[in-house]
Amino acid sequence: MASRTIQPAEGVSAPPTGRRTERRLGEILIEAGALDAAALAAALDRQRGSGQRLGRILVQEGLIEPGQLEEALARQWSIGRIDLGIAEPDRALLEGCDPAACLALPCIPWRRLGRTTVVAIADPARLAEAAAACGRGGASLAFALADAGAIRRALARGFRRELMARAIGRTPAPLSVRSWAQRGQRNGLLALGTIALTAALAGTDALLAGILAWAALWNGATAAMRLAALALSFRRPIEPPAEVARLNRFRTPPTVSILVPLYRETEVLDQLIAGLSRIDYPADRLDIILVVEEDDEPMLNALALHELPAFMRTLPVPAGNPRTKPRAMNYALDFARGEIIGIYDAEDQPDPGQVSAVVETFSQASLRVGCVQARLGYYNAGQNWLARCFAVEYATWFEVLLPGVQRLGLPVPLGGTSVFFRREVLEAVGAWDAHNVTEDADLGMRLARFGYRTEVIRSTTLEEANCHARAWIRQRSRWLKGYAATWITHMRRPGALWRDLGPVGFAGFQIILLGGITAYLALPFLWASWAWVALAGVPAWMAALPGPVLWGFWGTMLLGQATMIAAGLRALALTGQLRLAPALIVMPVYWPLGAVAAWLAVIELCLAPFRWHKTRHGISDSRHRPAAGAPGRAAGRAQRIAAASSRRRVS
Repeated sequence: MASRTIQPAEGVSAPPTGRRTERRLGEILIEAGALDAAALAAALDRQRGSGQRLGRILVQEGLIEPGQLEEALARQWSIGRIDLGIAEPDRALLEGCDPAACLALPCIPWRRLGRTTVVAIADPARLAEAAAACGRGGASLAFALADAGAIRRALARGFRRELMARAIGRTPAPLSVRSWAQRGQRNGLLALGTIALTAALAGTDALLAGILAWAALWNGATAAMRLAALALSFRRPIEPPAEVARLNRFRTPPTVSILVPLYRETEVLDQLIAGLSRIDYPADRLDIILVVEEDDEPMLNALALHELPAFMRTLPVPAGNPRTKPRAMNYALDFARGEIIGIYDAEDQPDPGQVSAVVETFSQASLRVGCVQARLGYYNAGQNWLARCFAVEYATWFEVLLPGVQRLGLPVPLGGTSVFFRREVLEAVGAWDAHNVTEDADLGMRLARFGYRTEVIRSTTLEEANCHARAWIRQRSRWLKGYAATWITHMRRPGALWRDLGPVGFAGFQIILLGGITAYLALPFLWASWAWVALAGVPAWMAALPGPVLWGFWGTMLLGQATMIAAGLRALALTGQLRLAPALIVMPVYWPLGAVAAWLAVIELCLAPFRWHKTRHGISDSRHRPAAGAPGRAAGRAQRIAAASSRRRVS
């Protein structure tokens, strides 16, 4: 690989050699008056503890500006500089480049001068890697420095079509719900549902008996799983280390990239930035990407008014279909620098120590642990009865049921936020299915099928509970539609699913997904049966059922309700939220909303399987919102819940 001198041109400083001089970067910065000796000594001390490049540390700490670093590197390496805002790259040179590799460095072929190709690069220490990424390992090359953000923006423009295709098709077709777009399958399900509903309304005794037996079967299976999880929540766990996060053990702490998908989230932007800024992790190892649709002008304008910390950046996502959160995250994945990839939602207020706890968990766990899931709670649980019921449901799921599912060895349906992955694992399983509107649960199943485990840790992120009935139904409808789509996708080849998950995992898959959907869909029928018996006696079709079936129906109904109440009380006790216990009394009014959502989900699965009902955030009143600056009442509540959870020993 030859290095050549670039002739001066518009937007280019002269002249580079690409050979490092003997001068140190710190010396050059001091000589230029950009840095003093004391600040340099402190930065060098931090570098010895982190293994990060000195220049990145200086920029992240706000000690120098990016332009000053770029100028110093140009002097150190005797290399020219390119302003890509003035001199755009020649897109004809992109052929043969690997867009993902170019983004990882970042680098981009810029112009051809005679027989020499000039490559813009952000890190002059990685010239050989840049040559390979640009597909020009044996070519005559010259190099010039350019701003890393400018290079990524140029790559996004140049590889727009390729990057969008990657975002849409990352998940292999056999494991993606996108084939559900075949209208024949959807129409078949719609026709089957219509026939079943018509027969039920016509009073077909056999059909009614079958529905009752089916509901009893899945109610019983779901109740048994919940009962096992409840029992396991009392099991004596393993003593945790004295300090959950001991990052000083790491010579080089891993870089953690956190993707934060935003769409019309201006109401919560201030509190989001404040919450993310409180994350207690080395700034030079933190890479937070605010992922925004390119046509979401209100969001982009709002972000433009904020001076983001050096570890936080905005990434516009090209418009396209399907317009879903997983498509946006797949696109952002190529732009992320981290070895660990995390997800936060727009309204999230994570425990400041959560990222450090995740890193520590990965460091101690087997390499088969591909994912770490934190717990979720709500900061506006006191707003109204719906928010209180939602808070009880979430506490039950994340404090009792989800840890129980993990301990039972069942596939874990992930939450859509506060979830972290080893990057190589995430990419190996196909990242997120861009067409699945409940991409988190689907990804949890795929991780299990590939042989990876999920660890649930005792760190809590507070979110905003959906406290309006109509919005709650739309959100739950999307979740249940995704559950149904996930079940259909993985059950295309049930034999392969059985082999991947094993008998226990296969049974758990059915209970979690099919059992969860059935419970909501059957709720109107079950309650109608109760009312019929109470008001008019046992109908003939029910009386004709075998005794074990009938008693099983009533028994599973009662067991399911009792188990949910007990699990709810246990979860509230674990999180120090027993003040919410009265909400358990009104749960019978809460669950019918889920039945409405489930039937809407089935209809949409047939008519609009990829439609994304966005959850609106920032709807809680000011008394229940977290403070945008210092921690407020809601942030304090998060700390209390996390403290209550951590008093139990970690499993």
